[in-house]
Amino acid sequence: MTVDAQVGARWSGGIGSATDVLWRARRLVERNVMVYRHQWIVILSGVAEPIFYLVGIGFGLGGFIKTVDLPDGRTISYAQYMAPALLATAAMNGAVFETIFNVFFRLNYAKTYDGILATPMGIKEIAIGEMLWALMRASLYAVSMLILMTVLGLVLSPWALLALPITLFISAAFSAAGLAGTAYLRTVQDFDIPMGLIVQPMFLFSGTFFPISVYPVPIQIFMQATPLYHAINLVRGLSVGLVGWAQLWDFAYLLGFAALAMWIAMRQMERKLIK
Repeated sequence: MTVDAQVGARWSGGIGSATDVLWRARRLVERNVMVYRHQWIVILSGVAEPIFYLVGIGFGLGGFIKTVDLPDGRTISYAQYMAPALLATAAMNGAVFETIFNVFFRLNYAKTYDGILATPMGIKEIAIGEMLWALMRASLYAVSMLILMTVLGLVLSPWALLALPITLFISAAFSAAGLAGTAYLRTVQDFDIPMGLIVQPMFLFSGTFFPISVYPVPIQIFMQATPLYHAINLVRGLSVGLVGWAQLWDFAYLLGFAALAMWIAMRQMERKLIK
């Protein structure tokens, strides 16, 4: 049997149960931990980014804006409004940066996965292993930000306890999207496409800093179509105590986005690795 046939067999169903896939995928997580054991400053740098935004904009610009009105008529401080959005974006950034930049390097330059495919691990294990590692990185960002929000009094509802598992779900969705996008990138110059044309506009126009009602209607439509908007709306609702059908729709949207991104990621990673 050829190598391609072996890979195809593993992909099409010879891998075994989901437990077996996860058990083998952990090896890739262990490999990434070993690689970063002397480079934790790279990982920790992502913890500082949302904190800088919170201090520089949340409290700085918040000194001028003061308060924001919620849909239920309550008024909260600008920092309390912005902090949950930074929590959601931190989860996205941790997943996207890992699955785009680092996976691209391992896929196209280090050829890490070529060697991995010579082991009992298959494409499913590679994709899931990278997602698990991205989740670990994103969870560090999310936990740090959530603790800071609690200490600073920016959490207004017990529903915020659900914010942590929700941010992990958000990370999983965006890590799948990152894997899917990375498989299409050809050179390092192509990084400008996902980062400059997708991630950065989503960060600016997803209700991160201001309610979407302040924007023109065409921009509001664009914002409501982005997955980050729904992630922010979901986390913000849990943080301030706005839990209803809108948050259920946000969750359903993200679930569909994650499923589609995962399907594309698996398909494209298969094509990239066995071509």
